[in-house]
Amino acid sequence: MRVHHVITRLIVGGAQENTIASVLGLRKRPGLEVRLLAGPTEGAEGSLEPTLASAPGCLVRIPTLIRAIRPLQDFQALRDLTRYFLAQRPDLVHTHSGKAGILGRWAAHRAGVPLIVHGIHGPSFGPFQGGPANFIFRHAERFAGRRTDHFVVVADAMRRQYLAAGIGRPDQYSLIYSGFDLAPFLAAERNPSLARKLGLQSDDFVVGLIARLFALKGHDDLIDAAPEIIRRIPRARFLWLGDGPWRARLEQRIRAAGLENRFVLAGLVPPGEVAAHIGLMDCLVHLSRREGLPRALPQALAAGKPVVAFDCDGAGEVCRTDETGFLIPPGRQDALISALWSLAVHPDLCQRLGETGRAWVRDRFSIDQLVEGQYQLYRQLQESRRGSPSIRT
Repeated sequence: MRVHHVITRLIVGGAQENTIASVLGLRKRPGLEVRLLAGPTEGAEGSLEPTLASAPGCLVRIPTLIRAIRPLQDFQALRDLTRYFLAQRPDLVHTHSGKAGILGRWAAHRAGVPLIVHGIHGPSFGPFQGGPANFIFRHAERFAGRRTDHFVVVADAMRRQYLAAGIGRPDQYSLIYSGFDLAPFLAAERNPSLARKLGLQSDDFVVGLIARLFALKGHDDLIDAAPEIIRRIPRARFLWLGDGPWRARLEQRIRAAGLENRFVLAGLVPPGEVAAHIGLMDCLVHLSRREGLPRALPQALAAGKPVVAFDCDGAGEVCRTDETGFLIPPGRQDALISALWSLAVHPDLCQRLGETGRAWVRDRFSIDQLVEGQYQLYRQLQESRRGSPSIRT
């Protein structure tokens, strides 16, 4: 069975890590020939392309497939993808992300690919956008959805949102959590030399945040709340992992507030070093307004760290109040401050929430479970295809 995955770009991010883990794992399964098509990877968000060096011939670059909306170039990308599928004749195309998801499915349909699957890592439309953009993306997803045999979601919230928008049927959706290498996180401990390198003291209460330095990721919310957090938790420090186009603006905001000695911006941390940095944290906050199921949440829980998250998209499926952390309404600074204060003054609460979260994640977020879920889905779809005509229009 020839399987081609398609993603817009391979920056350092959860959807990209999930896709690469899937591709590398599926290549080891019997009866599968797997490739990954991606557009150019550039910018401050880093690149995961080197992780594919162990799989020569796996990565196929599509230069015209870019993240920004450029109608002429997008049409060329559609033609390039269609031609590639016509030449290679894959049995199944599995797309990821917004741009590649729409163009990839359209191209696969035009090329007569028998099975088309789309992975939903986060919403392409919603209240985080303005009206015109929301209208365009919602209708584009409906258009692509009519050319899709099955959807894979990383959180049940994505299934509910897409069904509510009239995209697909309930039986066309499967939930497969975004797996990752659990071992380094389960073994994560405080590394004194790394702490010294970052300027963290042994008695600091370290609040972590892992996200691209960009819109809708919640960095401004934490900066706004920081003075009151520090007043109530004098030993509070903030450790950020990630980089992006908003770095200079956020650094300026931190300086303007006189908080340079409270924030540590570690920058773009390679995936293999994330666990060690989480080991320095006492808890992790995730304040995004747009996410499927944020990968940072189960990673922190695997390391035994409680989490505090805005109730957005799939966050509530991992961050559960008084079980694994505190789920709070988006934008509620008072709730954020109160949750962090509770964790800072009750170390036994921190430990209990972290241990509960670690046990829950261990059973659900392994790479083996991710790959096996997709492998079995492909086999089921292939068997169903043999027994019935296509339902796509």
